[in-house]
Amino acid sequence: MPNSKITTVIMMMFLTSLMLATGSIAGQKNTINLKYSIFFPESHIQCRVAKKWAEEINQKSDGRVHIKIYPGGSLISAPQTYESIVQGKADIGMSCFAYTKERFPVMAAADLPLGYRNGLTATRVVNDFCSATNPQALTDVKVLYLHAHGPGLLHTQKPVKTLADLQGMKIRATGLSARIVEALGATAVSMPQGKAYQALKKGRVAGTMGPMEVLKGWKQGEVINATTQCTAIGYTTTMFVVMNIKTWNRLPDDIQSLFEETSRQWIDKHGRAWDKADAAGRKYTLRLDNEIITLSREQTEAWSASVEPVIEKYIASAKDRGMPGQEYVDTLLSLCMLY
Repeated sequence: MPNSKITTVIMMMFLTSLMLATGSIAGQKNTINLKYSIFFPESHIQCRVAKKWAEEINQKSDGRVHIKIYPGGSLISAPQTYESIVQGKADIGMSCFAYTKERFPVMAAADLPLGYRNGLTATRVVNDFCSATNPQALTDVKVLYLHAHGPGLLHTQKPVKTLADLQGMKIRATGLSARIVEALGATAVSMPQGKAYQALKKGRVAGTMGPMEVLKGWKQGEVINATTQCTAIGYTTTMFVVMNIKTWNRLPDDIQSLFEETSRQWIDKHGRAWDKADAAGRKYTLRLDNEIITLSREQTEAWSASVEPVIEKYIASAKDRGMPGQEYVDTLLSLCMLY
């Protein structure tokens, strides 16, 4: 082979090696592949918003990051999500703090019946509260961001207009909402949202606690007949988006910054999506001829008085654990007023 051809071959081999090392050949980039487990079904608005977040990370990283979504608990069940992220069974996970009882005593305060006005307010509040308190329980993951639904309401098969109507009814609830149900005189049945539809359909429960969005987002409007608009005791359920800490520590600095900057932008996007979903849930349930009940002033006061012990019990329990529970509640109420 002539010397010129040998030289050309050697140069081509050298350039190819260099391009492979720097990820310059299409399809040969050193891509960071991440698994993201989401408990919401693929059709749910919060899953769709999360997908857009992942797509933006993928795009802004110029292909260096690829996040694969596993919706509907297809990779990890909702209650197991947090621990599975800690263990590295997936890189990123979205689920509810309330699904893991007693593990998150600080963030549990955010789910109290504090009268949240809407999802955007609740979402902003829980993020600010988490930043202000920096819970020890969250140090084994990287918290990307949180979001929280609008006021949790009562949805039942038989109309509930008074506390007396509610006595003894079996109501699906989760975490602190179960304590709210019990305080109102009903019987709480703990289960995640994904199981509520069948439980209502088969009569295992007579109602459920949740925001208006569950009536369409989880199709629960099909298996209830009435919603009691008890907004004065509106609670929320805080949802987390967290990353395995080892995965986080392995990311280059610029990719870490990309995740943090994008996640900050997505806080309000999730909050507004919750409000959009609540509006859609309201429209959906009315289209099914379900009733929306507004409590009288007297009943509003009675319901508020009934759940006050739930807040007091949290404060006392936090104090027993050496935590400033009253301070947490005051901080949350102040943030609610701020937004």
